[in-house]
Amino acid sequence: MNLLPCRFHTAIKKTNYPPVTREELNFLPVSVNITDKKILIIGGGKVACHKAAVLNRFTGKATVISPEFHEGFESLPFELVKKEYACEDLDGAFLVYACTENGQLNAQIKKDAECRGILTSVCDDPVLCDFISPAIYKSGNVTVAVSSNARDVSQSINIRNRIEVLVKNKKLIIETKE
Repeated sequence: MNLLPCRFHTAIKKTNYPPVTREELNFLPVSVNITDKKILIIGGGKVACHKAAVLNRFTGKATVISPEFHEGFESLPFELVKKEYACEDLDGAFLVYACTENGQLNAQIKKDAECRGILTSVCDDPVLCDFISPAIYKSGNVTVAVSSNARDVSQSINIRNRIEVLVKNKKLIIETKE
C-alpha cells in the first residue's frame, strides 16, 4: 500500500485523481441519516444554490461558505459564511459539497476532505465524487431517487419528471404519511 503524508492524519492511502473514467463509476443508492450532522456547501454560485435548495427539502441545517452568494441563498435557512475556503472549515463535517466553480479548488477541497475521512460531492465532476445527488421526487415520507450512475443527468431528471406527472395524474398512486 502506498501512503502519502496528510496534514490531518499521519498517512492516507494513495489514490489517483481521477481514479477511473466516468463510464467506470459505480454509485450505491442509499439513504443517509443526516440528523444533527454538519453538512457543508463550499461555493456560493448558481450550482451551489441549486444543491442547497435540494438539501433544504431534507434539512434546515447546513453551512455555506463562499466569498459571494448567488441570489436565492438568502431565502434558505442555512448559515451563510462570507469568506474564502480554508481547510479548517472542514472541522467536524459529515458531508461536503464542493461547488466553487473553480475546478482546481474543488479538487483541493476533495483532497482535504478525503484526508479527514469526509464524504464529498464535487459538483460537475462525478469522477471525484464519493457520492452524487440523484434526481428526487419527494412526497410526504416517500422519496424516489433516480440516478443514471453519473452518466446522464438529463435522463435522470426526465424519468423523475415522468414519475411526478404520473403521480399528479393519479396513474401512479403513492400513499404517503405526513
